[in-house]
Amino acid sequence: VKMAKSKNHTNHNQNKKAHRNGIKKPKSHRHPSLKGVDPKFLRNQRFAKRGTFLLKTKEQAAAKAAAAKTA
Repeated sequence: VKMAKSKNHTNHNQNKKAHRNGIKKPKSHRHPSLKGVDPKFLRNQRFAKRGTFLLKTKEQAAAKAAAAKTA
C-alpha cells in the first residue's frame, strides 16, 4: 500500500531564480508590425502618408523661398 503524496505544489526558490538575471520588460518596437491589419486600411494609410509628405515638402520649400526673399 502506497502512502498518499503530501506536497502538491511549491514556489520555493522561483522568485530568486527569476531575479538572478532581472525581470525585464518586453521590448517595445518603434514601428509595430502591420501584419494581419485590414488591407483596405493599409492601402488608404499609404496614400495618406504620401499626401502628408508632399504637403510637408511643399511647405518647407515655400518657407525656404520666403527666407531667401527676405534675406
